[in-house]
Amino acid sequence: MKMHEGNHSRPELARDLGLSHAGAVVVGTIIGSGIFLVPTEMMQAVGSARVVYLAWVVGGLLSFFGALTYAELGAMKPQAGGEYVYVRDAYGPLAGFLYSWTWFLIAKPASIATITTGLVRILETFPVFSFFSHAFYSNASINHPFTLTYGQLVAIGATLLISWLNYIGVRRAGEFQFLFTLLKVAIILAIVAVGFSYRGGTWANFATEFAGAKGGVAGFFAALVAALWAYDGWNDLNMVAGEIRNPQRNIPLSLIWGVATVGALYILVNAAVQYVLPAAAMAGSERPASDAVALVLGRAGASLVSAGMAVSMLVTLNGTIMSGARVPFATARDGYFFKAIAEVHPRFHTPSVSILVQCGLAIVLLLIGGSFRQFFSLAIFAEWLFYMIAGSTVFVFRRREPNAERPYRVLGYPVVPALFVLASAALLYYTFTGNLKSSAAGCLAILAGVPVFYFFAWRRSATPK
Repeated sequence: MKMHEGNHSRPELARDLGLSHAGAVVVGTIIGSGIFLVPTEMMQAVGSARVVYLAWVVGGLLSFFGALTYAELGAMKPQAGGEYVYVRDAYGPLAGFLYSWTWFLIAKPASIATITTGLVRILETFPVFSFFSHAFYSNASINHPFTLTYGQLVAIGATLLISWLNYIGVRRAGEFQFLFTLLKVAIILAIVAVGFSYRGGTWANFATEFAGAKGGVAGFFAALVAALWAYDGWNDLNMVAGEIRNPQRNIPLSLIWGVATVGALYILVNAAVQYVLPAAAMAGSERPASDAVALVLGRAGASLVSAGMAVSMLVTLNGTIMSGARVPFATARDGYFFKAIAEVHPRFHTPSVSILVQCGLAIVLLLIGGSFRQFFSLAIFAEWLFYMIAGSTVFVFRRREPNAERPYRVLGYPVVPALFVLASAALLYYTFTGNLKSSAAGCLAILAGVPVFYFFAWRRSATPK
């Protein structure tokens, strides 16, 4: 029994997120900058427009399989913390704590820093914001050199703003997510329409190839990694399951139609860009969507894409901050983390302390400084490790609790969840070997949580019930 059961005197999280909010968490969190940037990386990897599409379809299917798996888990256990709850209940409190520790210490702060750093990079493409790379403060001390740029201040400001929005109520954050997701989708559809309106465009581009590609199985796998990164984020909905109305119905519906919607939008955007640019031009472009629209509308077109990317990343940031704070909150409620993090704000009914601490950790990363790629590498290994572990819990629960109430059962069981777990394992291997330094650091950080867990377990056992 969890420590908070039976104690009704303290404020609890409010189930203020409806189906539209939940769907917007899925769609809005997934669609960030990836769709605008990764077509280049994918073309450089495989060299063929057809194979790029194959990678998008395979990546979309694997993500959809993951969403189906999580739909069963979320409907069965609609509690705050999502994956933490599944891992804890399937593999014990130590495994659950290590998940929470890793998410709290590494994955979510690094994701927030990645998103805000990417947002600044996009805003810098507008001439009015070109000063973001300039130093706001610089200390040239030999022992402790430190430089703070205007861009870092903007990234910190965005982190503070969206954290505040989540602090003052999950419904407000959900409404922001819904409205700006609609705006994001409208901009994406406008980009698609502009691409297909190009008089110089041709369907023959879909048969072109890029000769300098990596090619082969390794090339396809690299393209698949890029596609899966663009699809990443659908699992965030399960972390806020404790604040979703009618979760047994709304969690599966939101995950399934949300991931399907994103897959359709991604394929449309890639098609519009390919209609304008041949394979070699796509492979050589840093921002293929921006370059494609610029050919049709000029500089205004590039600005449209940049604005779309900025809106996308702001909505993704909101979903990331919303979901991330629920994981340490759930752990603290079980007595395995600092008691203050388990507090719910008496007025706003949000995990306010958890939101503030998460915000502080992300700001520390942003102050330390680092590139978009460094932050991303720090987060990606931990994410795929726990996707694999959390996805595998569906098999544990099916075997251990065959008669438990399951409002939704994953279609294609056991093949669908098995394919998702195997894909996660393959991606985990690829990211580990592809960036040994960051992955090794991630492993050490995860293992550092073991003594911390035993400290809190000792303190929990010593506390009078």
